[in-house]
Amino acid sequence: MPTVEAIRDVLRGRLLDAGTLEPPSKNRMRAAVEILLRDGARGPEILLIKRAEDPRDHWSGHIALPGGRWDDCDGALAATALRETREEVGIELGDDALLGRLARLSPVSRRLPAIDITPFVALAPPDAAVRANHEVAAHFWASVEKLRATGPAAVFQLDLPGEPREFPAYDYDGHIIWGLTERILTGFLSLLDPARER
Repeated sequence: MPTVEAIRDVLRGRLLDAGTLEPPSKNRMRAAVEILLRDGARGPEILLIKRAEDPRDHWSGHIALPGGRWDDCDGALAATALRETREEVGIELGDDALLGRLARLSPVSRRLPAIDITPFVALAPPDAAVRANHEVAAHFWASVEKLRATGPAAVFQLDLPGEPREFPAYDYDGHIIWGLTERILTGFLSLLDPARER
């Protein structure tokens, strides 16, 4: 069974440096999310949350990664990822927990806010216990191997007025993971492919 340490070795040279970011896009908000890894009973796991229902939140009720919008007090986007992880799930991480980041991405729908999201990858402390705040309705640790084995084989259908759309999704024990979170997870999991060039 692989371990988080084995994943760390595979990711070496495949992740982008957490401190080096693409220049901010003009007229776009910035946000950061955390792909938080731990060794679980089933091997390496990633922390996923279900966002609380909130009519002001475009991603209300979605399965997501801990994270949120950049704040002036953060300075760097890596600090945003660390702060949001602490606030949303109560897990304190130092800069040394960060392994790197993925390339930023943005929503493809014009119905969503103009925002650039940068995913960071970090290791959870061995004794990490989730203490979710009011923004988080639920949380679970998803097996990396199970996500890799199934891939985004499910479909999420969104019924927009006059424009029904289908999106690739992971069906993880009844939790439908689609949209930005599916794109981030698929990008991250592709980095674990042994055949991928460094």
